[in-house]
Amino acid sequence: MYKEKEDVVRWIFKFVGRRKKILFIITTLVFIRVLYVWHGEDGQKVEVPHSKTTNKEPLSNIHNNLSHVVKAAKVYRPRPPPYFRGYTLPPNHPCNRFTLPPPPADKKRTGPRPCPVCYLPLEEAIALMPSSPSFSPILKNLTYIHEKPLNRKTEFGGSDFGGYPTLKQRRRSFNIKGSMSVHCGFVKGRQPGRGTGFDINEKDLLEMKRCRGIVVASTVFDAFDDVKSPSNISKYSEQTVCFFMFIDEKTESSLKRDKKFNRTTKKVGLWRVVVVHNLPYTDGRRNGKVPKLLVHRLFPNSRYSLWMDGKLDLVVDPHQILERFLWRENVTFAISRHYKRFDVFVEAEANKAAGKYANASIDFQVDFYKKEGLTPYSTAKLPITSDVPEGCVILREHVPISNLFTCLWFNEVDRFTSRDQISFSTVRDKIAARTKWNVSMFLDCQRRNFVVQVILLLANGFYFTKIPESLKCCTCQYLVKVSKLVKTP
Repeated sequence: MYKEKEDVVRWIFKFVGRRKKILFIITTLVFIRVLYVWHGEDGQKVEVPHSKTTNKEPLSNIHNNLSHVVKAAKVYRPRPPPYFRGYTLPPNHPCNRFTLPPPPADKKRTGPRPCPVCYLPLEEAIALMPSSPSFSPILKNLTYIHEKPLNRKTEFGGSDFGGYPTLKQRRRSFNIKGSMSVHCGFVKGRQPGRGTGFDINEKDLLEMKRCRGIVVASTVFDAFDDVKSPSNISKYSEQTVCFFMFIDEKTESSLKRDKKFNRTTKKVGLWRVVVVHNLPYTDGRRNGKVPKLLVHRLFPNSRYSLWMDGKLDLVVDPHQILERFLWRENVTFAISRHYKRFDVFVEAEANKAAGKYANASIDFQVDFYKKEGLTPYSTAKLPITSDVPEGCVILREHVPISNLFTCLWFNEVDRFTSRDQISFSTVRDKIAARTKWNVSMFLDCQRRNFVVQVILLLANGFYFTKIPESLKCCTCQYLVKVSKLVKTP
């Protein structure tokens, strides 16, 4: 009797232990099945190994199979996009020891002049072009408002091209969020250049869409400047960088008489010439702000842009310029500061004195900004080095936050005066107050190193940025003093 009871007790414990193992196996199989179904519903194909476990399979095999499933699931999880995080040159690199030499002591020349810049060799600059976009703080998705019909109910300012955002909408546009929709020109259509004002023919629009790397853009309106091809550009950049010059119909008529213009390719040297129709403004300078500040809308697939005024000649390869002022500094927007003025109030008075715009309009804009908190520039604003840019060159990466900056900057130009130096710091500081993003402002003498302006100083004191036909026999670079010339109209 005692032996039979002992056998029964042993059988019960054996059954209980086996039952726990069976329950564990069943639970594991159910968990694997749930993983399989969940990833199937998520649209991801995950290979789940067919289990051959039995109640006699070792526990270690079950854990191995489960681990395999978890690893497979991790492979198909979406990863955050990689961002460009910058780089540093080797400690012994010559550019790390580079310092600006003192300006030459030339009493006859007291104005601004170029200074040396430590560019990398072309091959190194090309190799360092980022393969990933830079990080855009807070803002990840930016879309643009289009209105049809237009709503013209606003307090003041605006246009049929840029829209008529109210002051409430303006305030909201500076409240940076993850996803935003703002006014940014071209409000009459979804496709910039098609019935929106600043209209461009389909062939040119198609070529502009094909620009996926670097674009160099400029404008000449009202036949104000000569179209001059960039120089010192590498064969690689000639083949990979887009060079677009926007002109109006008046400039086209003048350009057709120029021997440099190729009527077949529509090119002047490297520039692909694009004729713009249905200009949105009567003021040529205001029309020039469209490609200057909205280049990301005209070239929606480009990654980087270099904007330059039509009066300038580009004399350094774009890859070397972008490497020096964007990639090496790990910034997405760079512009040179004014060589002389740092304060918006001083800049406004200089504009009034030079007759750049109606004095009453300038005063109204400055007073508006003053009520919003604009103060004179001082060292208290450091590390910000200036509130006034020299806006003839802009270097930028087309990421959401820098695109937003130029959209809002354009909106200020559209609402107030066309003098973009006055509105620059207000837009910059409002965005910087809500994000860690800011604008890099390099020296004006560095800007003059890679773009130059042809100027003639006549004996009678007149300056020309466009060389009259009667003077084209003269060789001019940087600044040439011409004497004993007959005074021309």
